[in-house]
Amino acid sequence: MTFPAAILFDLDGTLLDTAPDFIAVMNQLRIEEKQSLLPEEAIRAQVSNGASGLIEFAFSIQEQHADFQRLRLRLLDLYEQHLAQYTQLFPGMDHLLKAAEQRNIPWGVVTNKPSRYAIPLMEALHLNQRCATLICPDHVQNRKPHPEPLYLACTQLNVAAELCVYVGDHERDIQSGRNAGMKTVAAVYGYIPPQANLLAWHADFYAQTPQAIQDWLFHD
Repeated sequence: MTFPAAILFDLDGTLLDTAPDFIAVMNQLRIEEKQSLLPEEAIRAQVSNGASGLIEFAFSIQEQHADFQRLRLRLLDLYEQHLAQYTQLFPGMDHLLKAAEQRNIPWGVVTNKPSRYAIPLMEALHLNQRCATLICPDHVQNRKPHPEPLYLACTQLNVAAELCVYVGDHERDIQSGRNAGMKTVAAVYGYIPPQANLLAWHADFYAQTPQAIQDWLFHD
């Protein structure tokens, strides 16, 4: 079996551009809280940090704050109601997925996004039948950067981890892939804060676009 035996993706900021929906609901919550709107790009850069990270950023409070959980749960409620309103594959991603499918190379998703949101999102975009595995944090005991979620994906796909590639837009994604013995791709087009030191991630490849991933993997 030749490399790659499978391609695994992080979800938010890697496979899917979910930021437009997070921007909409985050600013809706800001309006509810009688706060001014935040710039779209500022929210976009925080999406990969999850709901807690978004609340910390948007309201400048920590988890110990009395309003933190209320705001976090309200954000998640709003997101669940609008999770596929504006979200779509990143430009060029469908071409990459089709290139893998044409070569009978399975692709899947390993995400820290709970299945409560990830499954209906994949279904809404009609990706659930194409995706060979979807691993969420509620499927494992240890979430990324632990390698357990990636190992579970490999078990479901019946492939060796060292023959797989993991693509992600956060340092923990690259750490998880390296911990699992996979080749890693940093999705530079994703939700990366301006202060991030990408070279310190030590990814095997840094992709400015999904097309660059395709060229690197398949030499098209």
